[in-house]
Amino acid sequence: MTQAGAITTGHWTHVHGHRMYYLVRGVGPTVVFLHGGGDSGAHSFEHQLDVFAEHHQIVAPDQVGQGRTPEVSGPLSYTSMMQDTAALLHSLKLKHVDIIGFSDGGILALMLALRNPELVRRVVISGVNVSPEGLTAEQLEGLRASQSAKPKTIDEKLTQLWLTSPTTSELSLELLKTIQQPVLVVSGDRDAITLEHTLQIFHSLPKADLCVLPATDHGTFSARPEWLNPIIDEFLNRVTEPGPSD
Repeated sequence: MTQAGAITTGHWTHVHGHRMYYLVRGVGPTVVFLHGGGDSGAHSFEHQLDVFAEHHQIVAPDQVGQGRTPEVSGPLSYTSMMQDTAALLHSLKLKHVDIIGFSDGGILALMLALRNPELVRRVVISGVNVSPEGLTAEQLEGLRASQSAKPKTIDEKLTQLWLTSPTTSELSLELLKTIQQPVLVVSGDRDAITLEHTLQIFHSLPKADLCVLPATDHGTFSARPEWLNPIIDEFLNRVTEPGPSD
């Protein structure tokens, strides 16, 4: 358990030629929190970090160009961010960790489980799509209206990322079928991802639980922590997986 008065500490590391910032708090089994696009680990999970640090070591990195991690030249890619996250976990000598990912962070969590299975024990994702077509029509319309022909700012780069990724080589319903770790799939019933797409993801994963939060938009972690935190805690601490008759 975390000792009384334990504080969150910020750290820097070097991955793939650039600096990366990450938070650490608590002791115990490691849970890695991967933030949403354009956000930071501290802000995306401001209602989770202290709660889960009571019984876990939490690690919350900021992806390139977001939070405190500086930008690098060129476009953003989920593959590069996933590789940065894997490099961070290797540098910390962590493996078989639980990963909680929101939105873009959930995409990275699934890619890590797929490509670095030795690093990942269980996965929680919320507001995740495996292709741009999983976004609602309203979301796609807004992104197309704001896209830039030559993205330069982080917001412009994120818009380009969301309109073009994940690519089929990065993630797809077929690739999800090969993920063997248990996955908790979370969505708001008014999410930026269509419920139909979320159900496709759930049905493609061999070992998945589904949680759809009522009267909830894309911001599940910030809007419904009183519902979501206990559900996640039960999922991470479950001793055996439920069978077909459970």
